[in-house]
Amino acid sequence: MICSLDDMRRKEVIDITNGERLGYIDDAQMDLRTSEVKSLIIYGRQRLFGILGREDDLHIPCHDIRVVGADVILVKLSCSRN
Repeated sequence: MICSLDDMRRKEVIDITNGERLGYIDDAQMDLRTSEVKSLIIYGRQRLFGILGREDDLHIPCHDIRVVGADVILVKLSCSRN
C-alpha cells in the first residue's frame, strides 16, 4: 500500500495501549541521505487559544506504528507521554 503524506493527514492516530486519540498527522521527519521517513509528527495542542503557547509536539517513530487503516493509524508508543 502506498500512502502520501496528504492521505496520512486525513487519518486519526490512536494509541492502542490506552485507546487515547492522539490527533492527526501534521508533518513527517525524513532522513534525506537515505530517503526514509523516520517519524510522524503531531503538533501540540494550543493552550488557552494559543495565548499560553502550545503543548510539546508528539514525534511517533515509524517502528511504533502498528496498523495503517483506511481511516485510522494505530500506534503503540514506546515512550510515555506527560
